[in-house]
Amino acid sequence: MAEDASIPADIAQLSFEDAMTALEDIVRQLEGGKVKLDEAVDAYERGVALRKHCETKLNEARQRVEKITLSGDGRPTGATPLDVG
Repeated sequence: MAEDASIPADIAQLSFEDAMTALEDIVRQLEGGKVKLDEAVDAYERGVALRKHCETKLNEARQRVEKITLSGDGRPTGATPLDVG
């Protein structure tokens, strides 16, 4: 994955699922309305970075799926191993 300078390093290291969980937590926190303004702005900025990271991860997955083809005997070819990191 190409590093995006607008995404903090701690977010860039998250899996898609962990980033979505963090984003959901931020949404619940903001919807609760009990956050001070400065904290809400910081949380919103982090949420934007998390959303961008999730979109990048989804795009990468989509591109990998599009590369998969089937051989004559029905076996997938062109697939890259899953990077579970």
